[in-house]
Amino acid sequence: MPALPYVHRDISWLSFNYRVLQEAKDPAVPLLERLKFLAIYSSNLDEFFRIRVANIRNLKKVGKKTKAELDFVPRDLLKQVHEIVNKQQEEFSQIFEKEIVPELRKHNIFILRRLDLNEEQRQFVESYFNNNLLPFVMPVLLVKRRIRPFLANAHLYLAVNLRQRKKPLVDNEYALVKIPSDQLPRFIPLPSAKGRHHLILLDDIVRHSAGLLFPGYDIQDTYSIKLTRDAELYIDDEYSGNLVQKIKSSLQKRQVGPASRFVYDREMPGHLLEYLKDTFELGKNDILPEGRYHNNFDFFKFPDFGMQHLKNKPLPPLPHPVLHEAQDPFSIIREKDQLLHVPYQSYQSVINFFERAARDPQVTHIKVILYRVGKRSKVLEALMDAVRHGKQVSVFVEIKARFDEAANLEWGEKLDRAGVRVHYSFPGVKVHSKLALIRRVEDGKPRLYSYLATGNFHEETALVYSDFGLFTADTQLTGEVSNVFTFLENIKSPKQEFEHLLVGKFNLRPALYDLIDYEIEAAKQNKPAHILIKVNSLEDRDIIRKLYEASQAGVKIQLIIRGICCLVPGIKGLSENIGIVSIVDRFLEHARVFVFHHGGAEKMYLSSADLMQRNLSFRIETTFPVYDPDLKKEIKDLIDLQLSDNVKARIIDRLDRNEYRRSTSDIPVRTQLETYFYFKRKSEGDFRSPDV
Repeated sequence: MPALPYVHRDISWLSFNYRVLQEAKDPAVPLLERLKFLAIYSSNLDEFFRIRVANIRNLKKVGKKTKAELDFVPRDLLKQVHEIVNKQQEEFSQIFEKEIVPELRKHNIFILRRLDLNEEQRQFVESYFNNNLLPFVMPVLLVKRRIRPFLANAHLYLAVNLRQRKKPLVDNEYALVKIPSDQLPRFIPLPSAKGRHHLILLDDIVRHSAGLLFPGYDIQDTYSIKLTRDAELYIDDEYSGNLVQKIKSSLQKRQVGPASRFVYDREMPGHLLEYLKDTFELGKNDILPEGRYHNNFDFFKFPDFGMQHLKNKPLPPLPHPVLHEAQDPFSIIREKDQLLHVPYQSYQSVINFFERAARDPQVTHIKVILYRVGKRSKVLEALMDAVRHGKQVSVFVEIKARFDEAANLEWGEKLDRAGVRVHYSFPGVKVHSKLALIRRVEDGKPRLYSYLATGNFHEETALVYSDFGLFTADTQLTGEVSNVFTFLENIKSPKQEFEHLLVGKFNLRPALYDLIDYEIEAAKQNKPAHILIKVNSLEDRDIIRKLYEASQAGVKIQLIIRGICCLVPGIKGLSENIGIVSIVDRFLEHARVFVFHHGGAEKMYLSSADLMQRNLSFRIETTFPVYDPDLKKEIKDLIDLQLSDNVKARIIDRLDRNEYRRSTSDIPVRTQLETYFYFKRKSEGDFRSPDV
């Protein structure tokens, strides 16, 4: 069978991150929000190199037999990644230096370099250096054939080119100076005239005062560098051993992993770059040029100087019509399923659900799956309160949630000390479901209530991630949610059966195949056939093959994909019936929705799972049906808004152009704003569907 068109996931991810960079470039985005998108782009790219590029580099080292099993050449892929990133980094610098910095000046915000300082500001900078930076800068002369200094992961350094005053004709010497942005603010306000705001980056304060660190030397110039290290946790998928201890041990190694990227100021002279490559044993595939500054995710902390007009207008979360602070949420849920859509609606409904359960004398048991959770969590405080009120509380903590391993371990230990029964990850399986189950005794009989969500129990991300959560007492669903917990609490329990839920590692993949096949057969019989899928990522080859097959049969397929999309649309005879858009805006699109026409008896699901091999084959995921007709209509209204977006939607095409989707309509449709006002109308008693 010939290979089907397929974009490598890492190349597609870089295309997604470019869509983030487009937001920084868009003059219609408020100025300080454009800086935030530069920060998001940089943070994303940093993680990409720490995980994905580190993985490609490791694949380069494996034997020929293993490489033969790959469908790509690691060396070629790495070269392509570097070419794309180099091009994007040049555009990043152009956006910042030629567009954003001049716009900041128009608003009397000036980012100064050391040569721009007046006398008062110079004195301030020198005083700031002496009083605040000296304990942290740690200057080191570089000497060949000696033990090379260790570059801490993602820390900033200045590479200094200097010469001895007594020997001015002797060759250049080199040194390193740490920029302590991990200890001090990156952006330092300077003395300024009234109505003007001058600031300087910490990097340039160190540059200005570098001569004080090397008496007897003249500083020729300084250039910023940063080393990113491999951050993947290599943990065997085995069914023995103490996984918690393995995680803890691997976390300690994360900060000292091998190099995955060395970035440097592209203005750095060749002789200094070669010296650094030799000193740190870097190859050409290890190094990437950037602008004058690195760690640009620090733009998250750029001061706003009280200029709220340069930021997005607030969209305060709206109260859920009936659950927000309900005294008895259980009677409301028992009567009718309820749907929450954060961040448009307040997460308080979830908090209230748990707080009421904690003190409800009729509640006997509470069970929750935690994947990611905030540093401060009212949900987890409620669980500990429930123990104090005599409830049996059990929590499954996924300690393999990347970059949240330490936080999850800490919460697990805290919950355990409070009397919560804590279950941890088991080897070989990652649990990504977002579920809660509450058992309540009513009229002498037990009744189950469930909360099933597309997003985590995380109150901070609920302010910026767009997710759905379903509250239900429907026994068709709650009984099967209970089966998921039975499996997690006892890995050796008999295999669970699921009729309504689609659960990863059980029936999720075959059920999706069956749903797609149903549409294929309908199309072959010239009956209406339609599939709509909204996910973060589409990577799984077998699902892509199925979608190609459906397109060839005549099924109309609409995809809304925020991030990775390995499917290639618009190929005649293969994928011309597939249309794809991606929406990047102020909130992160995180909800997953599957809708199948199914002969007019429409089937709709919400899910924790993306269409990636890991989600469909190697994780416990939960895809859950929406049965209530009112809720189905609400979700369809919101999806229609996304499909009508002509402001923030980009078209995913076979040429990877990331062009904005425009329409002939004079009316702008910006999904996230329209969604907010959709819920605002509903909260005010106006239940009209959006006019799109």
